[in-house]
Amino acid sequence: MGHVLDRDALLQTLRALRRDAPDLRIAMANGLFDLLHVGHLRYLEAARAEADRLVVAVNDDESAHALRGAGKPIVPGVERAELLAGFACVDFVVLFPELDVGPLLRAVRPDVHCKGTDYDPDTLPEAGIARDLGIRIAIVGDPKDHATTDLISRVRDGR
Repeated sequence: MGHVLDRDALLQTLRALRRDAPDLRIAMANGLFDLLHVGHLRYLEAARAEADRLVVAVNDDESAHALRGAGKPIVPGVERAELLAGFACVDFVVLFPELDVGPLLRAVRPDVHCKGTDYDPDTLPEAGIARDLGIRIAIVGDPKDHATTDLISRVRDGR
């Protein structure tokens, strides 16, 4: 089971892990993860397969609201983080306040930055940062056949 850490504790933990095991490979995945569904799990399992440890960065409530608008997120950030930490494939979860994961990528400097199949390695927002830092980009998970928006619509429509 994973651990929910603040940014400073995460960075301190990762420094210690890397000191004790210099060959340890760390992957990072990110997202809002509002109303978890099987697509989220498949994405994170595939991300974990890319490295020895997986850090999941979750948009906090304010950044989620700024990105997705009124009524979002549905599930509070601390609860989304706790749920994700319960996945066997997740080692660490951290909430982040920025609108994009770039600053956290710069701080964590994972070996691999994992994004879902709705992204392309050359056009994803963090491509330049990843390239500058020597972070490999991996597009992982199943096709984008699952979405929180679809879940909400199905519940609203009674399907």
